[in-house]
Amino acid sequence: MGSPSSISFSLSPSQERVRSLTASTTDTKEVIWTDNLRERMAAVEENWQMKLSTIKERTTVIFNNELLSDVKFMVPVSEAESETRKTIPAHKLVLAISSPVFYAMFYGQLAEAKDCIELPDCEYDSLLEFLRYLYSDEANLTGSNVMHVLYLANKYMVPSLAEKCGEYLRENLSTTNVFSILPHARKFEDKDLEGLCWQVIEENTEEAVTSDDFVTLERSLTESVVKRERLTVKEVDLFKAVDRWATKESDRKGITTDGESKRRIIGENILKAIRFPMMSQKEFVSVVFDSKILNFQEISELMKYYSDVELTSPLPFIKFPRLICYRVYRFSVYQPPGVDRSWAYSGKTNDGIFFSVNKSVKLHGIQHFGREGCQYTVSTEVNDTTNKFSLVKKTGSYISEIDEKHEYFGFTVCFDSPLQLHEGKRYEVRSLIQGPLSWYGEEGNPFLECSQVQFNFYRFTSSSNGTTELRGQFAAFLFSK
Repeated sequence: MGSPSSISFSLSPSQERVRSLTASTTDTKEVIWTDNLRERMAAVEENWQMKLSTIKERTTVIFNNELLSDVKFMVPVSEAESETRKTIPAHKLVLAISSPVFYAMFYGQLAEAKDCIELPDCEYDSLLEFLRYLYSDEANLTGSNVMHVLYLANKYMVPSLAEKCGEYLRENLSTTNVFSILPHARKFEDKDLEGLCWQVIEENTEEAVTSDDFVTLERSLTESVVKRERLTVKEVDLFKAVDRWATKESDRKGITTDGESKRRIIGENILKAIRFPMMSQKEFVSVVFDSKILNFQEISELMKYYSDVELTSPLPFIKFPRLICYRVYRFSVYQPPGVDRSWAYSGKTNDGIFFSVNKSVKLHGIQHFGREGCQYTVSTEVNDTTNKFSLVKKTGSYISEIDEKHEYFGFTVCFDSPLQLHEGKRYEVRSLIQGPLSWYGEEGNPFLECSQVQFNFYRFTSSSNGTTELRGQFAAFLFSK
């Protein structure tokens, strides 16, 4: 056998081409390659693979790059762009190992033979971020692209990206965008996100229905909003929002926007869900009457109702108010369970506190602190401190979930029926808890106001487990007026 320096072998044409790509010269640094490869490698540094230690780094280099590309996607762009369509180069192998849909498209029995694929249902920027994630596990999500990226993540079966989009939406959910997010949450059956959307709508209805996105809703969703039992909005303002929605819907359909046309668009189910009897006579006359959406008989019956004139037939509209539920938070600091701090439960000691309200309200439940994913067995009661007897008691097992507003973990004990609290009367809430260490609150405020209702929490406490007006259990109180 010869020495290593004497060993020689011949290269195939393809191997020669690879060697020519990776070769360097000290004088001219010139590399010999074909015209096609010259185009692909134009912006790539020589021997780039040697400087990147991970597969993620290497696939990131070829993202949106002609280098080694074997497929292109053609997508439309906005009318503001000079071009009507753009292409994005890609790599079948990278896509196929990330998505079963792409795998079937490129390597399945009915594999796509074309090297240029048109995607008319995509937007350029959103598809770019979707592909960026497949190459790098990263995506630059924004309010303008997240819904389209979520659509692509579901279409091409990339659940990790769909989850990332869901997290972004949860973190950025607000009254200004809730009606753009809710339809997608329902479409993709994301129950957690849908529930958060409804919570935002119920607690901030007035701001939500006056947002620009409300008028873009499909009729079924508009109906779902108006039929909600818990809404924080005056009925006349809800009617104004529905009227505005019907006007926009008329414009989209190219029909006149008179009262009769808008009524047909609104439909009887939505109209009958608006609680006209809850409006004042002045609100009704100045807003509803002039809209000409109601017919003469309905207007006549409602005017009689406002004037306490006996009606010959029952009103076709709901005559009791919606349940408007508010949440008053006790603490300004929230502590997670840890080695040197936590809230512990023996199952034998009570957490309790005394409180009163300055106006008569209905108490619906009390939110307790918990720990992520943990289960607690709880017995909660509210007592009359004057007559010393229990007014309401609820026992059950609960799983902790995150509170989206303050990002601690807890669970809410809701009473079977709301408890009427009377102005100035002192009450005691007491809970016997069994379960693991939990979050707890600090820097509590003894005097809290929410929607013009003041809650007072007293220094004297019945707790044998350490809860006071300043720290401990009972994260929030849920009430309605």
